[in-house]
Amino acid sequence: MKLPLLFAASLLSFSALAQQPLPVPRNLQATYAKGTRAENGQPGPNYWQNSADYTLKVNFDPASRRVAGTAQIAYHNQSPDSLRQLLFKIYPNYYQQGAPRAGRISPEDLTEGMKIEALSINGQAVDVAKLQPDATNMFVPLPRTLGAKQTAQISVTYSYTLNKGSHMRTGEIEPGADFVAYFFPRVAVYDDIDGWNRHPYIGSQEFYNDFANFSADITVPRNFVVWATGDLTNADAVLGKKYVKRLRDAEKKDAITSIITEADLKKQDITAPNAQNTWHFEAKNVTDFVFATADHYVWQSSSLVVDPATKRRTRVDAVYNTKHKDYEEVIHFARKTVEAMSYNFPKWPFPYSHETIFDGLDQMEYPMMVNDNPVETRQDAITLTDHEIFHTMFPFYMGINETKYGWMDEGWATIGEWLISKQIDPTLDDDYGIAPYAQNAATESDLPIMTLTTQQNGLPFFLNSYPKPAFGYLYVKDLLGDELFTKALHTYIRNWNGKHPMPYDFFNSMNAGAGRNLNWFWQRWFFDGGYPDLGIQNVAKTATGYDVTVEAKGTKPVPVYLTVMYQDNSTQQLHRTIEVWETGARTVTVPLATTKAVKQVKLGATLVPDSYPKDNVWEGK
Repeated sequence: MKLPLLFAASLLSFSALAQQPLPVPRNLQATYAKGTRAENGQPGPNYWQNSADYTLKVNFDPASRRVAGTAQIAYHNQSPDSLRQLLFKIYPNYYQQGAPRAGRISPEDLTEGMKIEALSINGQAVDVAKLQPDATNMFVPLPRTLGAKQTAQISVTYSYTLNKGSHMRTGEIEPGADFVAYFFPRVAVYDDIDGWNRHPYIGSQEFYNDFANFSADITVPRNFVVWATGDLTNADAVLGKKYVKRLRDAEKKDAITSIITEADLKKQDITAPNAQNTWHFEAKNVTDFVFATADHYVWQSSSLVVDPATKRRTRVDAVYNTKHKDYEEVIHFARKTVEAMSYNFPKWPFPYSHETIFDGLDQMEYPMMVNDNPVETRQDAITLTDHEIFHTMFPFYMGINETKYGWMDEGWATIGEWLISKQIDPTLDDDYGIAPYAQNAATESDLPIMTLTTQQNGLPFFLNSYPKPAFGYLYVKDLLGDELFTKALHTYIRNWNGKHPMPYDFFNSMNAGAGRNLNWFWQRWFFDGGYPDLGIQNVAKTATGYDVTVEAKGTKPVPVYLTVMYQDNSTQQLHRTIEVWETGARTVTVPLATTKAVKQVKLGATLVPDSYPKDNVWEGK
């Protein structure tokens, strides 16, 4: 999710501490003792994670906004523990009267929450009248203990009313258009760190779900098209023939295909002529399932080869109301983002069969789907589109616990936005989050990145989830160079895709992949306080040109970028990576070989925050 910007000690010598191990909390050290995780960054020999198979059948009436469905869940307990109860996440209870939440909602959206009409486990009915959900958490005692390596067969019948306003990632967008997320009861994560994920959903911290397989039937009225996580397997039964053909063509072509146009909408021949149509989707090994529906949105589509080895293609969709002109280029931005992710950064074949950008009221990511609001400028459309699509890798492909470690996914989406936006439009200089961090570093609003996301809100939450970790990733990329950084990042991805990495799995995987101990930087950037501040200490004439001495006045290591302007107004760029600060040095001298007279030396770059920039310019005499 992308947040708007408005939401959002003395220098020590580190030479003796440079390669000390990172401080690991006791509960996380326990994972090494249990052998579920290893200190080399890999899953341990005893690593496990639970999973589930969901068969969902849901009827959605856009007029009344009533969601009514059943969920058949095969929950696989792969843990070594015997479970005496199951914890269900009931996310629509965010809108329940009296539920705790981070923000306010309109009184008209307050409801009784999700109604559990029937529940059975392994064929034994549960007395639903005795269930006592605690807002979005619902513990259900098991009639018989679920042992290690056993599967529980769960059946749930439920209903609730989708919110009309107070749009928090899900809800009605406008009459005839809805984005429906978190619409079914799901079994919470039970992992090797915390056991059950008991953190309630209050709207600020995001999500943590197990990997699961989904088979979903979504029934909506005639003329409503459905887009969802997963592959539509019965297009012939729900779409008119010419629209099926356009969809099939789009899956094979690089060109942009208009599957539904404004003219098509007037004909009202897009869907099968039944009063209700049931759309069937299949999704394998994903952490969530969502759907969106509309009766007046156009649909543009394209596809591209994301894996040259197998020639596998990903289809990219833009689905929107044509009154939102900013969406006219979204299909191009989305396609270029998927291409850049596959071939440039993180240089990993896009992992899913499609990515659908849906015109909604939020800025929120899901597996294979994005719920993006209209924006005012082309730059905003680019940065929002690539930011949300980048989340495909983090958290979804990597199974990150966003609830506790928001920086492990939002930081990646932010660096993805910085780098890919420039590839889409070379004139764009995205500075998302940079000024707020420079202004607030080392203030009371600035906590260490490693502070749990559940312990933060407001500005600290924004700084630690978005710009600060993104800087950390960017500066390591600069330090290692593209090739070695890609090798390190791919080590992390290979170790943990489809699993649940914790922060130390990331740090240790990167160290192993780079073949280099980066703990000095992880410690100073992710664990310690401090602020970024470089200054030009001196510019001295030498026999071969000039020596530019840069001083580190703050404790946060940032790269050195110097722009030299000569008297003839020509310029030259000089650069040093964060490596110059590894030993705890307070200054670095950058030699400038030239016979020309220097007019000005300027320190800094867009992606290098500086809390005290007044000493960043030297003027020649």
